[in-house]
Amino acid sequence: MGHSRPTTRSTRSTTTGRWARSALALLSAVAVTVPLAAAPAQAATPIRGMVDAHTHIAASQAFGGALRCGEPFAPGGMAQALADCPTHSDLGHFSLLESVLGGTPVPGGTQGYPTFTQWPASNSQLHEQAYYTGIERAWRGGLRVLNNYLVANRVLCEMLIGSPYSCDEMDQLRRQVDYMNRMEAHIDAKHGGPGRGWFRIARSPEEVRSIAAQGKLAVTLGVEASEPFGCRMINDVPLCSAEDIDRGLDEFASWGVSTVFPVHKFDNALGGARMDEDLAGLAVNVGNKIGTQRFWETEPCTGPDADHDQPIASTPVADGLSALTAGAPAGAALPVYPEAPLCNVRGLTPLGEHAVRGMMARGMVINIDHMSVKTATRTLDIAAESGYTGLISDHTWATQGITRRMHEQGGFVAAFAWPADATETFETGFLEAWRANTAGTTRPWAGYGFGSDVNGLAHLADARPSAATDPLVYPFTALSGEVMDRWQFGDRVYDLNVDGVAQYGLYADWAADLLHRAGSDRPELERQLMGGAEAWTANWERVR
Repeated sequence: MGHSRPTTRSTRSTTTGRWARSALALLSAVAVTVPLAAAPAQAATPIRGMVDAHTHIAASQAFGGALRCGEPFAPGGMAQALADCPTHSDLGHFSLLESVLGGTPVPGGTQGYPTFTQWPASNSQLHEQAYYTGIERAWRGGLRVLNNYLVANRVLCEMLIGSPYSCDEMDQLRRQVDYMNRMEAHIDAKHGGPGRGWFRIARSPEEVRSIAAQGKLAVTLGVEASEPFGCRMINDVPLCSAEDIDRGLDEFASWGVSTVFPVHKFDNALGGARMDEDLAGLAVNVGNKIGTQRFWETEPCTGPDADHDQPIASTPVADGLSALTAGAPAGAALPVYPEAPLCNVRGLTPLGEHAVRGMMARGMVINIDHMSVKTATRTLDIAAESGYTGLISDHTWATQGITRRMHEQGGFVAAFAWPADATETFETGFLEAWRANTAGTTRPWAGYGFGSDVNGLAHLADARPSAATDPLVYPFTALSGEVMDRWQFGDRVYDLNVDGVAQYGLYADWAADLLHRAGSDRPELERQLMGGAEAWTANWERVR
């Protein structure tokens, strides 16, 4: 959750579109055993299609329910689901926050349904960007697996004004599980009754394959929480136990969870986080202080991989700030960090090792994104010692070195869905990142995915400047083979060349644009993208 443009010094950099800066703005104004058969089982038919490995379809129910305006479905249809919200319109406090996050106009948020003049847009991060008819269009364009992360952050939730629901992270997750079930039932009702819809929740790899074989979209569940199982840490004292972790993992298993982040934005009782950088780092570091009573602590890195550098470095100004605040009460002043490269001192804790081994025992895929270098390295060591390949990096939050090691150990890689080429918002395009990730590896690439991070307080792909002279030509042939024209959503007609990925339906256009811009790499990119759903499913399947 939360994404920004990559830079030459790290895979990610700050942009006003990171969820972390919402914290800053708010502070200133979140094994089944298969019996042996007499004969070998027939191999499953490979799934042909794309995977979006990182989404937040039910984010409207997270963070206490106040942060976002709009929902992906509603009984009253689009008019109800995408109605304007007073708190997010005109000069409402969330309208102002959205302007800080994505650079949207002020006053804003007043022109949604039916004209959609202001939202959804690629930078409208507090308004719904994945209405279900858009997901349907992406499915028709070749998407076959959508991994939806149930997301939670207690600290962000408690900072919000008017949150109607519990901020306990496990409660936030449970609410989203219920919501996903209701969304599936709603789509079923629109297509003739139970089981008839194209949107099917899959709680095992076997169910993914069954759904894909019917030509439908398999929707799986993951967990991305900052304090899973209540595993908060205060002054290095964990507030959870091994028994809490086991109960939580059993509950996740009962939901059919595919993928789990042991660590998200803050250090927790399981391990250290990969620190955000620049101004986003400042905001999230304050959140880390609120949640753990400690700012991040760093040390020199011992290898080529590093966590993100911090906005306050060892400079004359920073040294002066440090001297002036040396006698201040604990926590009253921000820490002063040395120059990069920096590594979080915190790695995988004993409780974290228990959690990782518990995920392995239950056949869950372990997400290494957001882990500090020390946390990720130890997790990969444990997986290697055990021969466990259920690993994933799905929205470009690990270093390239750690991501490459994870791939070589058998894991799955998906990259954040940047525009095909670099833009003012994104300094690296998807094609450049894909080429860098896949070049020179030993293990072949059966498939490659993308992570939209939609509804995750992330700036979605904007229009590439080169579209002015080399546009995606409409109508286009989607990766599924279906011919598609510009997407009409309400009264508005969206064009990727002008609007970028303004809402989820435009991922069909986005994928076609990748191929359009790939040049001689087009056949290989298409092979990997259309092998993504199979490779993602097989990765989960191997550890069940």
